[in-house]
Amino acid sequence: MFINNFDPVAIQIFSIEIRWYSLAYIVGILIGWILSKKILITDNQLKEKFDDFITYLILGIIIGGRLGYVLFYNLDYYLDNLIDIFKIWQGGMSFHGGLIGVIIASFWFAKKNNQNPYSYLDIVSFVSPIGIFFGRIANFINSELYGFETKVPWAVKFVKVDNLYRHPSQLYEGIFEGFILFLILIYFKKKGFFKTPGLISSLFLIFYSFFRFINEFFRVPDEQLGYLFFNITMGQLISFLFFLIGSYLFITRYETKKKS
Repeated sequence: MFINNFDPVAIQIFSIEIRWYSLAYIVGILIGWILSKKILITDNQLKEKFDDFITYLILGIIIGGRLGYVLFYNLDYYLDNLIDIFKIWQGGMSFHGGLIGVIIASFWFAKKNNQNPYSYLDIVSFVSPIGIFFGRIANFINSELYGFETKVPWAVKFVKVDNLYRHPSQLYEGIFEGFILFLILIYFKKKGFFKTPGLISSLFLIFYSFFRFINEFFRVPDEQLGYLFFNITMGQLISFLFFLIGSYLFITRYETKKKS
């Protein structure tokens, strides 16, 4: 068993605090950008536009992630405290909201440049597990999104929360939604699935949603929401919807692959 008493602040310079969660975003985006530019992108036009696309991508992640949290997880509070929507430094980001933001940003940028949006989404989907992995490690350091009480040998006591030993659900998500999902996408890349735009994106949606749905059973639901119905959380509901979208996209794009 392990005791978690990490400081969420990675670096402090006078009154300026740089938190692990911020570093996770930065490192994830930086590694994803380098991997995309150096290895994934083979089309010259796509490579030429990719640096401009990163700006749209970052805005999609931040705006979508924040609005997703506001709308999906804490709407009543923010309706009464509208100014707090802009206080991102206080925490409150939704992965699914960020995902929606990335999808919108990709279609917007691709349409603007007369390109296939799935080409951008496939690249982002392929490298996203890297950012997810670092993000979940940061959640673990921050003692947030923790799991239920348990007696498993690897249980963790989050001393900033209480004195109970709990599932380190953040690490479960980091392993499955990050590391293992990345290996799965590497496998399908080697099978040539990158050649048909949209296939990698659909596989990301399917496997991420599946892993997230399962991992939510070990994770304490958001206090302000609890369970929606039948012990189903908001995260599971949204993951199920994205699983359906990913499955439909895979079927339609795979038909295109077979015809080519």
